[in-house]
Amino acid sequence: MKLDALLTSAGINIGLCVFFISLYSVVRKQPSNLYVYFGRSTLTQERKKSNDSFKIGRILPTPAWILEAWGPTEDEILASVGLDAVVFLRMIVFSIRIFSIAFLICMFGVLPLNYYGQEMTHNRMARESLEVFTIVNVKEGSQWLWFHCLALHIISFSACTLLYFEYQRISKLRLDHVIACPPKLSHFTILVRSIPRLEDMPRDDAIKVFFITYHGMSYLSHQRIYQSGAFHKFMTNAEKLCRKFVPLRALSFNFKRIPAINRCGLCGGTSRSYDLHDNAFDIEERRTPLSCSGSGQREEDSSAALVFFKTRYAAVVASRVLQSSNPMLWVTDLAPEPDDLLWSNLSIPYRQLWIRRLSIVVATILFLFLFLIPVTFVQGLTQLDTLQQKLPFLRGAISRSGRKKSACCKVLYFTIWNVFFVNVLSASVIHQLMFISQPKDIPFVLARTLPGQATFFITYVLTSGWTSLCAELVQCFSLTYNLLQKHVFRKKADDPNKVPTFPYHTEVPRVLLFGLLGFTCSILAPLILPFLMVYFSLGYLVYRNQMLNVYRTKYESGGQLWPVVHNTTIFSLVLAQIIALGVFGLKKSTVASGFMIPLVIFTLLFHEYCRKRFLPIFKKFSAQALVEMDRQDEMSGKMEEIHKLLQSAYCQTATIHEDELVDGCSREDN
Repeated sequence: MKLDALLTSAGINIGLCVFFISLYSVVRKQPSNLYVYFGRSTLTQERKKSNDSFKIGRILPTPAWILEAWGPTEDEILASVGLDAVVFLRMIVFSIRIFSIAFLICMFGVLPLNYYGQEMTHNRMARESLEVFTIVNVKEGSQWLWFHCLALHIISFSACTLLYFEYQRISKLRLDHVIACPPKLSHFTILVRSIPRLEDMPRDDAIKVFFITYHGMSYLSHQRIYQSGAFHKFMTNAEKLCRKFVPLRALSFNFKRIPAINRCGLCGGTSRSYDLHDNAFDIEERRTPLSCSGSGQREEDSSAALVFFKTRYAAVVASRVLQSSNPMLWVTDLAPEPDDLLWSNLSIPYRQLWIRRLSIVVATILFLFLFLIPVTFVQGLTQLDTLQQKLPFLRGAISRSGRKKSACCKVLYFTIWNVFFVNVLSASVIHQLMFISQPKDIPFVLARTLPGQATFFITYVLTSGWTSLCAELVQCFSLTYNLLQKHVFRKKADDPNKVPTFPYHTEVPRVLLFGLLGFTCSILAPLILPFLMVYFSLGYLVYRNQMLNVYRTKYESGGQLWPVVHNTTIFSLVLAQIIALGVFGLKKSTVASGFMIPLVIFTLLFHEYCRKRFLPIFKKFSAQALVEMDRQDEMSGKMEEIHKLLQSAYCQTATIHEDELVDGCSREDN
């Protein structure tokens, strides 16, 4: 590809970005789209008050959203959106910082050396092939390759330094999150699976006797988990129906018998509404909560239960120790928060879990190596919802945040393999198997092919980076659905429960993939760096806006995604160093090749140090913090209140529809 063709492609994508941003700045101001662009309830109520009257500014594109997205501080985002959002934004800030360093070094140092790497007559700049800007244009044995080696050393040391401070900062936020108020009920709760059935004792009594015997007075109570059935489906539908009628109480009616005439949005026909009477809501006063009623939830037995303890320390100890001499019985783990609990998976027999995990590994390998030709099919399956629909037997997570983290890792594997390796290696199955069967040739294979794929990766950043970000602003699917609901089906009421959560499982792999492209191409094809800088800068604004306005925070993992970010960044660095080692070998620069080996060793040692220093904070709770929190709650008198909350917080309403968990119709009135 010529440089002018690349600039033409960039111009087209810039035009699309301007169109999407202008469209967004207009449609976000329309009152009918409040729940599309301001789905978080706190902002929606404020917007409703300010958008009652028509203003000419509603139909004019303005950059006001940029200032609104830039305004909130990190502490404000942490308080309103959560730690996971802060971790995601810190990932983008890290990318901006490290690639700013790479941009300065490579664009003003490496790029001129690549361009003048051989004695040749250059065309006009616009007509130059992009290969003259890559390391391919540097002749073999060139003395200037030492600068490429030095540039990669600077980038690697800078990345490790920034990673260390980010890991340290996020670890502190993680510790603050653990001890934050209000108290987290999951700290007092453990999940027990594979509970044995005793012939002479009911299972409820067996659980109570077991934990009183072996955990003494620290045991508080327990709650059985029951398998899903037809009654649970009925309960879920009843809850939905009840929730739909509750908002009617806030409306004012003319209680005279005046029929209302409504028109269908498609045919224009008329229909008469039901008559309204003064006692229309009598049933509202007489109804009882459905969600936590005990009847019907014992229809099918399950070998799992939630056990509550009087202190955090006792719960953590019980979750970590082996409860029985048979490791397959009385298996314990810390429970997630009530809103994060994935009820439908808790009743899965524990003995099936290892089979499911093995199935996941086998399925992942099959997807990676056998479905390389229909790449789009594979990438479609990596979406969380589709993966669960096509392969429901792979589900085994006990929390929504854990499920998203697991999906994030799988999407990351698929994305890196299908976008990076498949394109670099020109994607035939036989070629892939030969590539794996000869590991010693990996650096040289990548070194030969990667510079030639720089054009594809630059255009990938333009389309899947720039344009996709701006399309994310518009929320095309949600906007279309909202327009159909409001103007075709004439549904006036918005359902706050349909506001989506942020898709970490797709956006984290996307950002990390662009980081991998930046590291691997930094000294080989530095022309990609300006496009990456635009992507990360635009992404910082777009993602801040979406987190603050569009997506709701129903649950979070407490920053558990940062180890994934750290590990992937280290992998990208080591991969870039190995590819550079192969390139310097092909260019017959023994000095540069020799200096790359210590750099790889240093990066791996740095990763091992961070794994020992910071990773345990994300895996375990410290006894010091838990005991201090227990003492503070006992001294302040909060412990009894926490114990009372435990009895009602974990409420199994419908295990088959985990996304329809509600607190009951009576709680919606408050």
